[in-house]
Amino acid sequence: MNRFQTAIDYAIAHEVNWPRNPTAEPARWGVHHEDPAPYNQLLGPVHERGGVSGLVMQGNVELCRWGTPERADLTFSVAKTYLALLAGLAYRNGLMPDPNRPVADLLPGIGFDDPHNRSITWTHLLTQVSEWEGRCLGLPDTVDRYRQVAHDPKKVEGVKGSARPLQAPGHYWEYNDVRINQLSLALLHLWNEPLPDVFRREILQPLGAGEGFAWRGYDQAWVDLPAKGGRPARRVQSVPGGTHWGAGVSISSLDQARIAQMLLQGGRVPVQGQMRQLLPADWVQSMTRPCPLAPFYGMLTWLNPHGHNFPGASEQAWFMVGAGGNYVWIEPAFDAVIVVRWIDSGHFAGFCERVTQVLRQAA
Repeated sequence: MNRFQTAIDYAIAHEVNWPRNPTAEPARWGVHHEDPAPYNQLLGPVHERGGVSGLVMQGNVELCRWGTPERADLTFSVAKTYLALLAGLAYRNGLMPDPNRPVADLLPGIGFDDPHNRSITWTHLLTQVSEWEGRCLGLPDTVDRYRQVAHDPKKVEGVKGSARPLQAPGHYWEYNDVRINQLSLALLHLWNEPLPDVFRREILQPLGAGEGFAWRGYDQAWVDLPAKGGRPARRVQSVPGGTHWGAGVSISSLDQARIAQMLLQGGRVPVQGQMRQLLPADWVQSMTRPCPLAPFYGMLTWLNPHGHNFPGASEQAWFMVGAGGNYVWIEPAFDAVIVVRWIDSGHFAGFCERVTQVLRQAA
């Protein structure tokens, strides 16, 4: 019998209650319907999902899999972490020499020039403390103010979508998808090429991944890039860091595990029998450095201080998390990577406990 069968059976028994077809019961699918009108609608394409699936890897060896881990499914806010990877690649390539410098220093004219936004740094955006104010791709940042998310332990006092008074950049933590989309737009201008192309070339291809991968944008998310670096001026689509209003990343559990394994190895991947540093080691370390205002959050990653935020996982564990029960769990305590998709988030702790029990017994 598979040592993980109890954990697998538990996950399958607690599938998220979203319909598999997003058009079947649209009021129960996604998170956009919680927004105030007229923003409670999809702005980009979505597609049917599979059932509960995933896999467990340890020491870069696959121990088990279940469901259809080869299926490319929407992964919602796991895509936020992918933006952090793209920022890390920009840092590696010298496109972003100092993440603590204001974005406007490198990219004037894209929404960071007014007095309030002028001091916002890349680090502010990557740790969700930017307090950026404005409209991005037709969405005002106010639509996601007073947002309460499952793994934020503090209670939000206020009505979602109302204009919470802003604080200075770097002085307030808030999970806000419009600001994440503004980060994505900034990274698009920094790279001066579509982010899906960069991600496929710089991350997926070195990992031997990418089958079925897609990163789509909203219907109205087309922007003009100038001629630069030998590339002609052209019109391209900016992509969101999630699927809050549709679109976003479709990717398989297998590829999610490959990405997580690369991060567990400090940004290194094997290429032709030798280890290659794909992401700078110091950047990977910074992704798990607790935000001073939100010690449960790193650089577009979720942390587990004192084991409280993700019971059953170790204090060293860190996570990529997406709505609908999409979890990528990096577990340094056992040199393991675990992916589970479409599990009811209220039962994720029970899944963690069962997986950890098996890993601990084998240690």
